[in-house]
Amino acid sequence: MIATPDRTPLPRTFFERPVLDVAPELLGRLVVRTTPDGPITLRLTEVEAYDGPNDPGSHAFRGRTARNSVMFGPAGHVYVYFTYGMWHCMNLVCGPEGEASGVLLRAGEVIEGAEQARKRRLSARNDKELAKGPARLATALDVDRALDGTDACAFGDTPIRILTGTPVPADQVRNGPRTGVSGDGGVHPWRYWVADDPTVSPYRAHVPRRRRS
Repeated sequence: MIATPDRTPLPRTFFERPVLDVAPELLGRLVVRTTPDGPITLRLTEVEAYDGPNDPGSHAFRGRTARNSVMFGPAGHVYVYFTYGMWHCMNLVCGPEGEASGVLLRAGEVIEGAEQARKRRLSARNDKELAKGPARLATALDVDRALDGTDACAFGDTPIRILTGTPVPADQVRNGPRTGVSGDGGVHPWRYWVADDPTVSPYRAHVPRRRRS
C-alpha cells in the first residue's frame, strides 16, 4: 500500500538551512501550483543546488542584479529566470538572507492536474515526460517570470506552495554532476535525484558553443 503524502506546508525554517542540506531533502516533496483552472500537484524527483557566492555556476556568483535579486532572500521564495530566449526555470531560495543560494527544480511527477499539464506540454509522449527537465517542469506548472518572488511559505492564498509530501529515504537518493554547467561550477556533484525514477531527466554534460567568426 502506498502511503498518503503529508499535505502540511513546509515551514520557512526548512529553507533557511544550507542549500546542500535542503536540496536532497526536497526530493519527494510536493509542489502545488494553484491556477484558475484548478491545482496542479507535482512530486519532486530531481533537483540541483546552487551555492551563491561559493559557486561559479550560480546566477548570484558575481553579486546582486535586477534579475537575481530574489535569490538574496528571504528563504522560501520562488526565483524564476528566463533562458535561451524561450524557457522559464523555477528555483526555491534557501539559506540565510543575503547569501543567495537556491535549488533548481529539475524534474517531477505530476500526480494531480495532469489534464492541465498535458494542454501545456503537447509534445510530451506520455505523462512521465510532462515535467522531465526544468523547462518542462515550469511549463507544465504554468510558471513564468510573473511568479518570480512568490512566497511559497506564505499563509493564505498563494499561487505556489511546497508541501511535506513523502520524503525520499537516503538510500534511494543519488547525486552527481549538475547538468550543462561549465567551468569550475561543473565539477560539483550537486544534482540529486530519486534512484530509478522514470521522470528524472537524462544527464547532459556542458558542451561549449562555437564562437562565430
